[in-house]
Amino acid sequence: MDYVTISSGDLAARIDPFGAELCSLTDSHGREFMTDADPAFWAGHAPLLFPIVGGLKDDRYRIDGSEYELPRHGFARRSRFDVIAAEEGEARFRLRDSDETRAVYPFAFELEVAFRIEAMTLRVEATVRNPGTAALPFSLGYHPAFAWPLPGGAPKTDHVIAFAEPEPQPVRRLDASGLLQSETLPTPVDGHHLLLDTPLFEDDAIIWDQLTSRSLTYGTPGGAQLAIAFPDMPMLALWQKPGAAFLCIEPWQGHADPVGFSGDFRDKPGVVQLAPGRSRSFRLDVSVLSAD
Repeated sequence: MDYVTISSGDLAARIDPFGAELCSLTDSHGREFMTDADPAFWAGHAPLLFPIVGGLKDDRYRIDGSEYELPRHGFARRSRFDVIAAEEGEARFRLRDSDETRAVYPFAFELEVAFRIEAMTLRVEATVRNPGTAALPFSLGYHPAFAWPLPGGAPKTDHVIAFAEPEPQPVRRLDASGLLQSETLPTPVDGHHLLLDTPLFEDDAIIWDQLTSRSLTYGTPGGAQLAIAFPDMPMLALWQKPGAAFLCIEPWQGHADPVGFSGDFRDKPGVVQLAPGRSRSFRLDVSVLSAD
C-alpha cells in the first residue's frame, strides 16, 4: 500500500490515501495508540465521514425535490484522495467531486484533509470548500479507533474518559436500523468522568447530540493517556464491538437520520449549509500525554 508517513521524531503517523485514513500512531518506542484492526471485529482504523454521518433511512435521502442513495457514513471513506503534499511532519490530501460522486451527491465540493505532527501531538484538519453556485449541505465526522487498552499494561476497566466539562445531559442510542432514536437515556457520565467497560457498548454507540465539552482525555490516570480536542464539533459518539481491542472516540457534525425523519436533507439536524465560495474547517488534535 502507498501509505504516507509523517513524523516529529517523537511521534509518527501513517496515513492511507484511500479515504485519507489515519492507520497508525506510534511513539519513538514503537508503541501503537491506534486499533489493531482485527477483522474478526472491525477492520477500520479512522474513516472520515462525509457527506453524511451515520445512516439514512433505507440508505436514501431527499434533496431539492430529488432522491439519492448513499451508504452509511458516506463515500469519502471509500474514495482515493490525491496526495497534494507529503513532507517530514505534514501531509495533505484532497478529494473533489466527480461524475461518480455527483450521481449520488449532486454538488461540487472540495474536501481537503491536512495532517501535521508537532512533538507528541497529531493535528488533523478537514476543510470543506464550496466551489459551486448553490449552498452545499453536508455533515462531517471523525471516526478514530484508539487502542483499548492503551499501551502500558493497564486493564481495560482502568481506562476512563474525562470530559473537559460536566456532561449531565441525556444520551441517545441507535435503533436496529441504525437510526437515531427519539428517546433519550440518562447519561453514564458521573460529573466529568465516564468509567469504561465493555457492557456500555452492548447496545451499540453512545451518542451525545448536545455535548458541552470540546475536549477530553482518554486512558489510565497516572498511566498512558491521550488528550483529544475537537473544537469545531458539537456532537460525540463512543463505539466499540464488545471483545475488540479498540475504542472509537468520534467527534461529529451531524448524525444518523432520526427515527421518523422524512424531510429534505437540508433540514436534517446537524447538516451544515455552506454558502458558495466559502469553506469550513473541522479540527481534531490527538496528544500522547504519557505511555510510561
